[in-house]
Amino acid sequence: MGDRVAMISLHTSPLDQPGTGDAGGMNVYVIELARRLAARGVEVDVFTRATSSTLAPVVEADAGVLVHNVHAGPFEGLTKGELPGQLCTFAREVLRAEAGQEIGHYSAVHSHYWLSGQVGALARDRWQVPLIHSMHTMARVKNAALAEGDTPEPVARVIGEDQVVEAADLLIANTSLEAKQLVDLYGADPARVEVVHPGVDLSVFRPYDRAQARAELGLPADAVVLLFAGRIQPLKAPDVLLRAAAVMIADDPSLRHRLVVPVVGGPSGSGLDRPESLVQLAAELGVSDVVRFVPPVEQPVLARWMAAATAVAVPSYNESFGLVAAEAQAAGTPVVAAAVGGLTTVVAHEVSGLLVDTHEPRDWAHSLRRLVDEPGLTDRLRAGAQARAAEFSWDRTAEHTLKAYDLARRNLGATLV
Repeated sequence: MGDRVAMISLHTSPLDQPGTGDAGGMNVYVIELARRLAARGVEVDVFTRATSSTLAPVVEADAGVLVHNVHAGPFEGLTKGELPGQLCTFAREVLRAEAGQEIGHYSAVHSHYWLSGQVGALARDRWQVPLIHSMHTMARVKNAALAEGDTPEPVARVIGEDQVVEAADLLIANTSLEAKQLVDLYGADPARVEVVHPGVDLSVFRPYDRAQARAELGLPADAVVLLFAGRIQPLKAPDVLLRAAAVMIADDPSLRHRLVVPVVGGPSGSGLDRPESLVQLAAELGVSDVVRFVPPVEQPVLARWMAAATAVAVPSYNESFGLVAAEAQAAGTPVVAAAVGGLTTVVAHEVSGLLVDTHEPRDWAHSLRRLVDEPGLTDRLRAGAQARAAEFSWDRTAEHTLKAYDLARRNLGATLV
């Protein structure tokens, strides 16, 4: 491969703080992968839509990684659902940026999420380089597992995803399950789908003395800390953890004085329609005294929260991978996760955490309670969590991604012939 890749992340910038708005695991994925590729001599230009007039046109995120803040539409106030109307303008500016360079400036285009894939397909045709696409989430999968009251993904997105799947020279799936979904639900050619697991920054998310972490965060040393970290929206199901906590307290009132449920993150997606809904739910359930709402934090601080936790709960209705679960395990903390999507790959049941087959609060209360009542289980899962996380590193992700780029080039060559 050549030494420069254009990454497209239209709807969210890799420089945004994960945990609120549209910033989440994909943001972490893009910046971490870009950094690891740059460390291997592959320069990366990330194109994203500017959301503030104060942003510089180009920002050096790291050595070899440039983030281009493309002006397309108003800086503020556009929802993700309104972004398709800006695709033409965004694509024009991306093509213009390349036009000022020598022919062959980019050796590949790697797009993230379907909106970016639309732009990536146009750039691929114009530049005659392979298009690699990462879906991250898929409308058909999300619509099949909607949380109660959540909004289905629109038909326009489904159509757009079909187009991107057909256009891409290679699709990168986070897990074998996602690869199967691409083939079964979108008709993807299996020969053009490669599984590359995302990674974890093992230098940040690592075992840390629990007592010290709790002291730094103002948590009681003997507390039962059940942590939720992520965007507050129905898809991520933080309400399941709150309802489970209420069940646990009802079953054992003495637990109220030891239980702490930190919710680290901010409203996102359809959760923006009712940003106070989780606070209101805590009050309705009578658990406001044990729930702590914490705004999104930088990764080193998030790692402390995870290290301080008795368990990290990931009750999502769907996850293409489940980066929070992987990060928690890297911190040596057991994960209690919904048995959905990529979480069944990240979490090894009874080895690094516990998988729950339902979203029923009582079932979640039962699994979480096991980590309170069975110290031997908790110790075993803590050891297993760290070992499991060691299988997911960004360096490994970068190596496998480079191999995928080479395969995409061969696919493009076959198409051009």
